[in-house]
Amino acid sequence: HYHFHPHSFTMNTYLFVYDLIQFCGHSWIFTNMIIRFMSFGKDSVADTFYSIGLVMRLCQLLSVLEILHILIGIDKSCLFPRFLQITERIIVLFVVINSQEEVQGKYVVCVLFFLWNLLDVVRYTYNMLARMGIYYLPLTWLNFSLCIPLYPLSVLAEAFTICVSLPYFESFGTYSIKLPFPFAFPIYFPYVLKMYLLVLFIGMCFIIQNLFSEKAAHLGTGNIKKKRS
Repeated sequence: HYHFHPHSFTMNTYLFVYDLIQFCGHSWIFTNMIIRFMSFGKDSVADTFYSIGLVMRLCQLLSVLEILHILIGIDKSCLFPRFLQITERIIVLFVVINSQEEVQGKYVVCVLFFLWNLLDVVRYTYNMLARMGIYYLPLTWLNFSLCIPLYPLSVLAEAFTICVSLPYFESFGTYSIKLPFPFAFPIYFPYVLKMYLLVLFIGMCFIIQNLFSEKAAHLGTGNIKKKRS
């Protein structure tokens, strides 16, 4: 009773390759961070961004495609929570960390990258197997349970990174601009970041709610039996 659709097969293959690329990128960052920390201890923190920053930026830029996947209907995830998660990472990584070299060597950046990559290695592993119709119960549980404590921690780390960066934005004046006439008022970037902190926490409450409902939908006893059969 299965109907073979070349289009859905092609899309599934494309999504599998996308997940595989992301999995490889995040796994590389994750193992690199662990090996460097085990080899150099605290000294590895200072140049973590220098050693993994490029791959990190590529992976996060690539994740923008996930918004497109949802918009064109090949990914059935909820758009708004995904959009919030991707934009907050892009803002923290590219606007805050990437623009301030002094922030790149802070401990909080290491913690943040560790949390992001731990979540993503699990998520992309789960996604890859799910594309092939494989549902491994411990992995399913891990994917939908791990993010509930780790996601709020990553948001706290993002907020802390923004707070740590504020003095540098204040002293260097990065991104602070004076708008031309007819507006003629200055945009002081540290204020923009402080307002963004509020958005970050409101968004977090919404996403946590979504994570709980996703967990209930995937880990309800009926669903697991259906997926196993």
